[in-house]
Amino acid sequence: MDQTDLLILAELSQNSRITMKELGAKVHLTGQAVASRVAKLEDTGVLEGYTIKVNPSQLGCFLHGFITIFTNSHNHQPLLAYLATQGHYIVNNYKISGEGCYLLECRFPSNEHVDQFLDGLSEHANYKLSMVIKRL
Repeated sequence: MDQTDLLILAELSQNSRITMKELGAKVHLTGQAVASRVAKLEDTGVLEGYTIKVNPSQLGCFLHGFITIFTNSHNHQPLLAYLATQGHYIVNNYKISGEGCYLLECRFPSNEHVDQFLDGLSEHANYKLSMVIKRL
């Protein structure tokens, strides 16, 4: 990887729908040359995929929270099975070290949905909830 590859990644991070011709112009290469570099970044696993960014508030999920989970037993399967049924609320699920066993990033449409989610969660683990006030 060189500086040009880093520039390509930066541009694709900003707009993954950019044409190869436009991308090439931004990094001072032809469209064909930049397409070859992008293909190489994909083949080597540096570039894993392309995605979209969705505004959760526009979908009605106004409440944003982080939940640190403290498991009650060494068998995490019941907890993980419950979380799999609640995937529509979970943005990210991380297995962590330090305080807690898992860290969930969640989005909810209402306090009632948060309460229902936490009621189900409490059957499998203890938790600490932190709600987002504002993104800086």
